[in-house]
Amino acid sequence: MEERTAQKVNFFTRQFIAALSPTNFALTNPEVIRETVRSHGQNLVKGLNNLLRDIEEGEGQLRIKMTDATAFELGKNVAATPGKVIFQNVLMQLLQFSPSTGEQWKRPLLIFPPWINKYYILDLREKNSFIKWATDQGHSVFVISWLNPDAKLAKKSFDDYHEAALIAVDKVCEHTGEQEINALGYCLGGTLLGTILAWMAAKKDKRLASGTFFTTMLDFSVPGELGIFIDERTVAGLEKKMEQRGYLEGAEMAGTFSMLRANDLIWSFVVNNYLMGKDPFPFDLLFWNSDSTRMPYAMHSFYLRNMYMRNLLKEPGGITLGNVPINLSEIKAPSYFISTLEDHIAPWKSTYLGTQLLSGPVRFVLGGSGHIAGIINPPAANKYEYWTRSTLAKTADEWLSGASQHAGSWWTDWQAWVTALDDRKVPARDPAHGKLKPLEDAPGTYVKLRLDMQKTRPKSITLMPPLQHSGAASNVMA
Repeated sequence: MEERTAQKVNFFTRQFIAALSPTNFALTNPEVIRETVRSHGQNLVKGLNNLLRDIEEGEGQLRIKMTDATAFELGKNVAATPGKVIFQNVLMQLLQFSPSTGEQWKRPLLIFPPWINKYYILDLREKNSFIKWATDQGHSVFVISWLNPDAKLAKKSFDDYHEAALIAVDKVCEHTGEQEINALGYCLGGTLLGTILAWMAAKKDKRLASGTFFTTMLDFSVPGELGIFIDERTVAGLEKKMEQRGYLEGAEMAGTFSMLRANDLIWSFVVNNYLMGKDPFPFDLLFWNSDSTRMPYAMHSFYLRNMYMRNLLKEPGGITLGNVPINLSEIKAPSYFISTLEDHIAPWKSTYLGTQLLSGPVRFVLGGSGHIAGIINPPAANKYEYWTRSTLAKTADEWLSGASQHAGSWWTDWQAWVTALDDRKVPARDPAHGKLKPLEDAPGTYVKLRLDMQKTRPKSITLMPPLQHSGAASNVMA
């Protein structure tokens, strides 16, 4: 069997086996049986109501509720680091966060988050917020907050997102008066950062003095299991759907990601919500994960075809953005790559290939855990571990064989790396006193748009009354 076909057969066979697990059925899950007897079947009644609620809120499609969204409020207990929106256009708002130290590093830090989810993955609770931690370390932190697009923005292209990122660089420099910035990109945002660095290198523009890549692919030749979903037939079908609506619904992409870890992200919630009849536990990371954004038709089609399918980003001049052929080998700015050992979205051996494309000094670090938990790993938590090596190697396996393991978070390693590039400091920068006038308080309007739309939907109603008599268990089991 052809290798790609074999991968598909293996993947969907695994999905089938996971779905048929005895724990997913009331009569073959001992825990569900015990709870049914104990509660006289109330768990199954509550579970059915949960199921109907999720179908109703999914507007006819089942969208499994993973967390109690009512436990979180943007600007209160998530995305709560204080700051200001200092600029906005049709695609993004630019946020600057208020200083928490008397002095700050001279180079501001500009973050490019992925546009498939909201920026606050880096600003969840205060205890695990990378943005709050970086601010406390003395960085002047800026972040792009992408708009959740609708059909009106269907023709917005990758070029438009690239231009928006360049505008953010301009505005940070204008607002602070600095001409050197440390830039950071997460996942898709890191891929965008790669194109920005290459574009600026071609223009002899040295304002981005360093680049940090969180779980970022620049070479897509080893896409992992995501590659199963990306072939001509699948992408053509997706494009047809996007052309009709003008965008890709974020929940559809989230469903694909969930299939990569079906037992953790699908079936565990089926058992908890629908068989055990329990409400999802409040979890900030899953609250963010459910807050996905749409992607414009033109942009997403370009990304899938030119990055994943044709792998043109790694080719010198393979793609052109802003009328400039992109050549990653022209990037000479120091770069820091952090990937994670169990990443199922951007496999670390794939992200390692990107280190071979750049011409400047590169530090590669491998963290424990996965695509999100391995990145959102504050030092205070003292979880997981990370691996470092002073030099690169030709292959990922060779690099790991000579790497040293360290306990705890890689955040401190990154801090030592980025501050060693330039240790000059300046008086703390208040976002209210820069050259750009603040427009509103952080987290801004754009990050709240989808949540506000959800609040306008009718509240779920109880579609089945609770059972009151002791014979309920036997009736439901029958």
